[in-house]
Amino acid sequence: MSRVSLIREFWALLAQNKKLWMLPIVIVFVVLGILLVFAETSALAPFIYTVF
Repeated sequence: MSRVSLIREFWALLAQNKKLWMLPIVIVFVVLGILLVFAETSALAPFIYTVF
């Protein structure tokens, strides 16, 4: 299953169940996850950790 179809299916699930209010929460979790992965593998880690 490709990422695009996964995102499309997730969007359809949210729209069908009238749960579109959950979309900003999911986006924030994804962005924080990407930031944490980036912080672990980067020389900028000490600077990113000071934000939290």
